[in-house]
Amino acid sequence: MIVPAILRRRAAYTSVLAVLTVLGWGDRPCYAQLPVTMHGEAVPRDIREMYDRGLQYLAGSQNEDGDWGNGGYQGAGTTGMAVMAMLASGEDPNFGVYSVQLRKALRSMIRQQDASTGYFGNSMYHHGFATLALSEAYGAVDDRDLWPQGEGDRQRSIGEALELGVRASITSQKNNPTSAWRYSPNGNDADTSVSGAVLMGLLAARNAGIEVPDESVDSAIKYFANMTSENGMVGYSGGFGGGFDESIARISIATLVYAISRQKDLPEYEATLKHLSRNLEQTGAGHYQQYTDYYKAQALFQGDIEAWEKWNKLLVRRLRDSQQEDGSFSGQLGPETSTQLSLLALAVNYRFLPIYER
Repeated sequence: MIVPAILRRRAAYTSVLAVLTVLGWGDRPCYAQLPVTMHGEAVPRDIREMYDRGLQYLAGSQNEDGDWGNGGYQGAGTTGMAVMAMLASGEDPNFGVYSVQLRKALRSMIRQQDASTGYFGNSMYHHGFATLALSEAYGAVDDRDLWPQGEGDRQRSIGEALELGVRASITSQKNNPTSAWRYSPNGNDADTSVSGAVLMGLLAARNAGIEVPDESVDSAIKYFANMTSENGMVGYSGGFGGGFDESIARISIATLVYAISRQKDLPEYEATLKHLSRNLEQTGAGHYQQYTDYYKAQALFQGDIEAWEKWNKLLVRRLRDSQQEDGSFSGQLGPETSTQLSLLALAVNYRFLPIYER
């Protein structure tokens, strides 16, 4: 039986707590410090230093209300990417260096969510990334410390917000004739980029123990299969294929959703993974660079670990040369979003987020 990551994390915490209780330390909070230390030591020093500088930049550029978006993209999804970047480093999310920033960010995301529909707003891109981030935070961040005293009774918990977000994703999919997603939750067409963001949110929620119907995942994977050619190219929009071109970002997205949904036996998965593995040095162009890095890192890691190791060395070298003095990474998406995506591409090295597990 496959045990959801949320249960594994809670089981590990329970085991550690039992030992500490015997030692007389059981009344002190202890959130996964042993796994954090273990994962942290395995990451090369140059990557850790680069990552830490990036996190320090994000911590310093966070707005007072908990979000990001100064001079760039702004919304629950952008905030969610920063949350994942902070969680992925292995710092204790409840008492660590970035615990205050994490709580502010999570509160900001939940406040932006429509309490009736569960939609996180701006676009289904934001909705997908926000759902993914809440899935990674669920079970790791203690809800008891999330809201200021006296406010928690009036606000949703992480789990409640996550369940509501999942419901919004499924409702949008059911109302879409392609069984996938477009920018608006009421869209009647779809594209593989937005659909990848939303589907990864659903898969992460399922991994965290939230109920996600198999039918929803299977229908979305069928959409991706229809959009994948025999040579591994992936189309952009529509519901019946076509429009195939050399988009490493879309090929990476398809490879990743096939892998995380446990559909590695599909010929479409074999085709997209083979294309990525044979084109390691090919990157996204212009403002798609960091977006491509984000998905390609995960897709290669899930599918071909040797190819990922080769590509990761190229990534580390490129990001090390391009990181700014303040720790940020520049790009047409704005320094904050570009930094979030670049850090998340590096975060696979930590292997700490549940969605990054193989």
